[in-house]
Amino acid sequence: MSQLLLHTPDPEAPNHPALAAVAAGPAEQRTGHWRLPLQRRPDVAELEGLREQVPFDLNPVPEGFDPGRVALFISDMDSTLINIECVDEIADFAGRKPEVAAVTEAAMRGEIGFEESLTQRVEALTGLDEGVLAQIYRDRLRLNPGAEALLAGLAERAILRAVVSGGFTYFTDGLQQDYGIEYALANALEMDDGRLTGQVQGAIVGAARKRAFLEELCQRLGIVPEQVIAAGDGANDLPMLERAGLGVAFRAKPKVRAEADVVLHYAGLDAILHFLEI
Repeated sequence: MSQLLLHTPDPEAPNHPALAAVAAGPAEQRTGHWRLPLQRRPDVAELEGLREQVPFDLNPVPEGFDPGRVALFISDMDSTLINIECVDEIADFAGRKPEVAAVTEAAMRGEIGFEESLTQRVEALTGLDEGVLAQIYRDRLRLNPGAEALLAGLAERAILRAVVSGGFTYFTDGLQQDYGIEYALANALEMDDGRLTGQVQGAIVGAARKRAFLEELCQRLGIVPEQVIAAGDGANDLPMLERAGLGVAFRAKPKVRAEADVVLHYAGLDAILHFLEI
């Protein structure tokens, strides 16, 4: 029987009037959430209608998803695993944050190509002292709500963790060191005599490269994409989310919300662990 996950511990959540038309019986309380048996799987339009009526996240368990087989979690970094867009914060030190942030937002909505947008944004960083990267990591970068609990919960289940980013290696390296994340891929900012040149070293990590990284890790680990959970928020994450066995849109742009398997708007990232309860 299909189940609808209510990502809230609120004891009144299963009694919300909007759920009466789809419920097939009483909800079962689990760790931090409820599981509601469904009469049938709601279609996309019906599910969106339900989401608009309740003050919490709800998601059906996708058909064929097997929590016992999940072996890898791969996450976008900026605005997904962490609270900032790193390039915007670096641009703040050049006095150009508003214009760079506007380009970032357009790229995340899928309105302009990611590679083109990153080249444009990194050019705005030319001449900055590399010390600003450490300042941003120390003073501005924080994990998004639930991220630390998610990373710990995955480790307890022996599920490997990866971060892939159109952002920069300075920040993914820090996250790997601080939180024990096993794999990472990001763009390397070019430096000259301790200053940013306004260029990226090598090929840019964009949408296609994110998906390819997921596939490469699967091959390396001897697993299949159906054993992967992927999370992201922007249009450049969609190919990766579509390739994974479970694609999670976290605080995401409308285009991503519309196409992902799972939508988390209210709950923290640790709500992903709800799907892993047998």
